[in-house]
Amino acid sequence: DFLFFWGAVFLITTTLVALLKKENKELTPTKEETKGITDTYRLLFSIIKMPAVLTFCLMILTAKVGFSAADAVTGLKLVEEGVPKEHLALLAVPMVPLQIILPLIISKYTAGPQPLNTFYKAMPFRLLLGLEFAFLVWWTPKVKHEGGFPVYYYVVVVLSYALHQITLYSMYVAIMAFNAKVSDPLIGGTYMTLLNTVSNLGGNWPSTVALWLVDPLTVKECAGAQDQTCGTTVAAEV
Repeated sequence: DFLFFWGAVFLITTTLVALLKKENKELTPTKEETKGITDTYRLLFSIIKMPAVLTFCLMILTAKVGFSAADAVTGLKLVEEGVPKEHLALLAVPMVPLQIILPLIISKYTAGPQPLNTFYKAMPFRLLLGLEFAFLVWWTPKVKHEGGFPVYYYVVVVLSYALHQITLYSMYVAIMAFNAKVSDPLIGGTYMTLLNTVSNLGGNWPSTVALWLVDPLTVKECAGAQDQTCGTTVAAEV
């Protein structure tokens, strides 16, 4: 119902904008070059062939491999260990003000001549938080009782997620600041879109691979069934 309602709102508002909003033709054109689709893709190809851009793209495509499993799988494993999904969703609420404040604070450190320094400094802490998340998953079944989970457990989870958000936003804002700094103003939109797309891809493909590898890398034991393995989904169901 929630998705249906907002889907309807989006359809109505975008349709009204398309029908009622008129372009102001009196405005002077900006200095940024406007190109057709073919020219834009040629331009993108010429940008990505530049040695510095190619090296940077390779860096951001692989930089997030180290913490992809912790980011993608931790929440699912906590649910698997019995933490109610509603509780995890509620724990995201305190993160909202933090997510608003963090970019404002971090932008002070990324506004200088070397914004990627913040990215480099945050990376080891985010990798260490991956170990902390692994410990959290291991600890979860040990504190579970009949009534659910104690309050101190949720406090630890909130603090863990808060620390994770700090490292995540430090890296995110630093990359955005760097992309904005190195982009050619004449083709700023095209340049920024290319770098941001590669940056997003660098975060998504490791998470996809991590999720895909969860089952093959998980060791399961069957209780009460001799000579029966639980290595595959079908065997586990049997």
